[in-house]
Amino acid sequence: MTTGTRRINAPRPGWRTLIRPWSRMRGTAVSRAAFAMCLGSFIALSPATAQRAHAAYAIAQYGEPKYPRDFKHFDYVNPDAPRGGTLVLANPDRSTSFDKFNPFTLRGSAAPGIGLLFESLATGSADEVASAYGLLADDIDVASDGMSTTFHINPHARFSNGDSVTAEDVKFSFDTLKSPKAAPQFAAYFADITRCVIVDPATVRFEFKQRDRELPLLAGGMPVFSRKWGVKADGSRIAFDQLAFEKPIGSGPYRIESYDNGRTITYKRDPNYWGDKLPVRVGTYNFERINYKLYSDATARLEAFKAGEYDALVENVARNWVRRDVGKKFDSGELIKREFAHHNGTGMQGFILNQRRPLFGDVRVRKALDLALDFQWLDRQLFYNQYKRIDSYFVNTDLQAKGLPSPGELTLLEPWRAKLEPSVFGVPPKQPDTDPPGSLRANLLEARALLAQAGWNYRDGALRNAKGEPFVFEILDDSGSSAVFEPVIAPYIRNLQKLGIEARFRVMDFAVYQKRLDAFDFDVTTIRFPDVQVPGADMIDRFGSKAADEPGSGNLIGLKSPAVDSILRALVGAQTREQLVDSVHALDRVLVNGYYMIPHWYSATHRVAFKRGLAWPATLPLYYTAEGWITSMWWFAAPQ
Repeated sequence: MTTGTRRINAPRPGWRTLIRPWSRMRGTAVSRAAFAMCLGSFIALSPATAQRAHAAYAIAQYGEPKYPRDFKHFDYVNPDAPRGGTLVLANPDRSTSFDKFNPFTLRGSAAPGIGLLFESLATGSADEVASAYGLLADDIDVASDGMSTTFHINPHARFSNGDSVTAEDVKFSFDTLKSPKAAPQFAAYFADITRCVIVDPATVRFEFKQRDRELPLLAGGMPVFSRKWGVKADGSRIAFDQLAFEKPIGSGPYRIESYDNGRTITYKRDPNYWGDKLPVRVGTYNFERINYKLYSDATARLEAFKAGEYDALVENVARNWVRRDVGKKFDSGELIKREFAHHNGTGMQGFILNQRRPLFGDVRVRKALDLALDFQWLDRQLFYNQYKRIDSYFVNTDLQAKGLPSPGELTLLEPWRAKLEPSVFGVPPKQPDTDPPGSLRANLLEARALLAQAGWNYRDGALRNAKGEPFVFEILDDSGSSAVFEPVIAPYIRNLQKLGIEARFRVMDFAVYQKRLDAFDFDVTTIRFPDVQVPGADMIDRFGSKAADEPGSGNLIGLKSPAVDSILRALVGAQTREQLVDSVHALDRVLVNGYYMIPHWYSATHRVAFKRGLAWPATLPLYYTAEGWITSMWWFAAPQ
């Protein structure tokens, strides 16, 4: 079963070189949330850096960057990797077609891999939790008061049309992304960046509303595109939110070579790519072409891989990995299966209980619904014992709250004690367990008691409230993933029936499903919040009260909590690693004890099946997505 590929499909740890925040944005709520994660993970400045003006090739959140100024390449690449060949891939997410090349607007589905065309002023390392190195910028100057950051643009930086990347282009990108023409999240992300000022043709300064150590990195991670994108031959301009199949003018290593009917697209490596010799690009983007083929559903996609129609499959379904990713081509070695360890935080995946629905307003009801999920049975029967249960929004990292709250956490929590669950101040709860001596029966009895306390009792063949209304809700899914999740949802529904609860599983077309999510028009659905190594502004989009009322935001939970908002302010304003950890721990405690999601499961490996002939560096990155690593770091060992 999936480790987390659902609505937020591109878990991207920070803004690392091999992670392109815009490559899978579909103009939807969830993919924008993925982008929020990328922006929010940008590395904040260390206290020493923030206290003095200084120009640098790289910055680190704490201490110094791993790589010195004269470094030649990252340790996890092969600088001598051969180049050439065409890498063929399938749908990287649930989209089965695309209708635009613009990944920065709300409507429509952007082409897969489109992030290969765009770059930012700075990029990150995949073997450091928080570091950033110049990309389009060759110099970063943080003001002594922390209220602005100046970037000098590399004089060699070029767009795909041959134009130099200029300060005007950076300002145009910033102003456009903050405008109503772009997806509304961008304005929220950059809300504390007041303006972008052109200092000279090769220098821009971003000015901030307040001193916030994250803001210089948010500015540095902004995607940059040419101000000529959308300008027609007669000089008139197509409105940014109307750009569809007008090819973007970016500075990335690839260009669009061809596409067909919204189902296939081929990117060709730019022979004049300006950044080829940069230390952050040595050993990367080795394929001459990258071609995406979009299949109608997961079954068709898997069978196409086994038939040899594309080169690599990132397998998120445990059952497939064990039972279906087999056959003659695997036996002969033509197709190979490997598991690659990673150190990503695993994010949070689970059933979201939409707090906009009064049905889920009582924490006792939400906890009862959590008790009805039998993970141990699912792991044995469906997952082949490949997973662990998620019990934190920051599992597999030091950001997961454990034990009793520290003094720093209590400083954030105590002012809100009267509004928080008493359990917030204790040891974080573990998820229900049905392995002996535990049992599903015991869990359901506890759930029944909680429901009764909340005013729900069984009578006349159903669980009803005092008004006699039955407990009924809908679990929403899209047609592209229903085959994956139905085996999970069906036994969960049976368990709920034992409590007198009627849960209806509804499947719909992906595009309609996304519109429903954008409008928050759902009861329950499956969501994955992607991993993040350094939480920041992404948490505001995901859990902040204001975002709960913004259509298409990342706050699909619908959470509106003054306590959470207060903790989020402390998180974003943290000046030390200790302050950051305390604020994230406090946030984790509130969320876990609020039972706003029914957590699923996770794995600490990437499962990849691929054709013989593909190769990868000997040293693995620490923080990476499988597909991003393949497209940016792998190569063909044999001639293609």
